[in-house]
Amino acid sequence: MAEESGEDKTEAASARRLEQAREEGQVPQSRELSTFLVTMTGTLMLWLLGGWMGERLMGIIRRAFGFSRQMAFDPTRMLDLVQSLFSSTLLTLMPFFLALMVAAVLSPIALGGLLFAPKALGFKFSRLNPIQGVTRIISLHGLVEMVKAILKACLIGGVGASVLWHYRDHLFDFMTEPLEMAIADFSGTVVFIAVLIVSSLALLALLDVPFQLWQYHKNLRMTKEEVKRESKEQDGDPQVKGRIRAMQREMARRRMMAEVPKADVVVTNPTHFSVALKYDAAKMAAPIVVAKGRGEQALKIREIAREHNVALLEAPPLARALYTHCELEDPVPATLFTAVAEVMAYVYQLNHALEEGGTPPAPPEHLPVPEGLDPGAPPEE
Repeated sequence: MAEESGEDKTEAASARRLEQAREEGQVPQSRELSTFLVTMTGTLMLWLLGGWMGERLMGIIRRAFGFSRQMAFDPTRMLDLVQSLFSSTLLTLMPFFLALMVAAVLSPIALGGLLFAPKALGFKFSRLNPIQGVTRIISLHGLVEMVKAILKACLIGGVGASVLWHYRDHLFDFMTEPLEMAIADFSGTVVFIAVLIVSSLALLALLDVPFQLWQYHKNLRMTKEEVKRESKEQDGDPQVKGRIRAMQREMARRRMMAEVPKADVVVTNPTHFSVALKYDAAKMAAPIVVAKGRGEQALKIREIAREHNVALLEAPPLARALYTHCELEDPVPATLFTAVAEVMAYVYQLNHALEEGGTPPAPPEHLPVPEGLDPGAPPEE
């Protein structure tokens, strides 16, 4: 929607947007950084192992050009020699190639980090769209890549040509030097050229890495509408959340009302508050609040209590205190034990009188509610 309206992408990519991009295989990448790291690794290996590899290769060359009359008349021995020379050459160059392979594999991690994105392996028809391909070529990114390729070719070619021109006389001296000395001198020249090329590639990488990071985050920018939509998706639509909360409250109210018939007594205000209490001496250390409400809920609690013959007791201060300081399924606080104990004693006497046919007890009056627990108490003068 934001794209269709032409709204500018001015907002930085959110954490979710960056995570989605990584899941799709989109991470910042710099070819110049990878080229620099691979070339630097190769140069370092030549510098560290050049002497050892040179001696090994010289020995292989001597064996290759050595002549043996028995070998000339025995093809089997000749094949064994070729196999041995090939194995020795491969083992000699193996550390160099392994180092290059490791550098080639790990170099993308230097900028984009370790990434495994199965989604990137999926087939997408959009990649076959020639229009998108042409768009990528003539885009700013394509223009920058072309400039970098030209600059890289000129830089590396210039460095190589300058070194060869500087050592032009010395290069011709290789033909007059002994083989071992010529190879040593040539190897030193190659390492020197490689060091200069690595330095040139380092300069390109220093210029390319900031550009690639800027381009990556620029492509992932979001419009304000996208930011709002993503925030709604993560936090949830306020209307939906409100509806869910209303349903949860309704379910909780129904569960609470279902507990009223199991209560022993309902303490009322008598019109504004109702609190249902239940006590089982075998399972509970103190009476618990199984339902409470005010206003219409209070009336509904009293109505259900009457329908199921649950005792009702008008005790406004205690009802207000219990409603304010007790949560559902919680025991009454110790500060209200005395008042609640009188209520429960009254309920037991009332139930006994109803069962045995005796005289019902008088409802308790002036229940001891500690000062400060009744929110409806008049202020002291």
